Amino acid sequence: MPRRLPDPYDAVVVTVGDGSVSETHLLAVLARFPALEPLPDGGFVVAGRRSRTDEQHVQLFDAFGRGIAAFRVGDAIEHLQADEAGELWVEYFDEGIYGDAPLSRPGLRCWTSTGEALWTFGPVPGAGEISACYALNIHGRTAWAYPYADFPLLEIHRDRSIRVRRTGVHGARGLAVHGDHLVFFGGHEDERDRIVECRLTAETVEPVAEGRLVLPDGSALGRRQVVSRGPRLYVLGEAGLEWSVLDIS
Repeated sequence: MPRRLPDPYDAVVVTVGDGSVSETHLLAVLARFPALEPLPDGGFVVAGRRSRTDEQHVQLFDAFGRGIAAFRVGDAIEHLQADEAGELWVEYFDEGIYGDAPLSRPGLRCWTSTGEALWTFGPVPGAGEISACYALNIHGRTAWAYPYADFPLLEIHRDRSIRVRRTGVHGARGLAVHGDHLVFFGGHEDERDRIVECRLTAETVEPVAEGRLVLPDGSALGRRQVVSRGPRLYVLGEAGLEWSVLDIS
């Protein structure tokens, strides 16, 4: 039996920044498990993380919340971020990479905000095929990716040239970058609150200190969602109501 398409619903996006708070009402959203990303022109992209091969599961909304385009970028979206030009960087998890969605197979791709394919990752010296992507950070026009299984750090420039660095740090779920300073956050099992401060060299990411990330009152983070943006890590706590920010700049 064909899977039933979701009923559209309206949503409210609350944007907080520089001491201001604004709301944008999005009309007729379709994503069941949405990934949301703001665009430089004030619009938004909402993508269903899981999708069928024939489903236009990514919606583009203007600054007034009106849907203006729909397109497809592949199944099993792990991370979705826009750069300062409005181009969309999408990382996929293993069920897409090894599933039946050809668009997801490379593991990392870049698209225009209207769904035109711009760039696709291919293996480079020091970084083979991507099996899953654990962290993504877009800053300006530079993308930083941290893929499984060897966990190299990929620095992808606006001309799509790639610098590969060995890390020696496995399983992190977030990364913040500022100059030659990098911080990894997270890990497997009892390392979920781990934070590793590192220094970037031409070919490696060198750990210099390790500790645990806690809330401002000293309590544990609990379950969380992590978003990496330039020198900042945004951590959504267990209750899903409050974001904490770590800024390494």
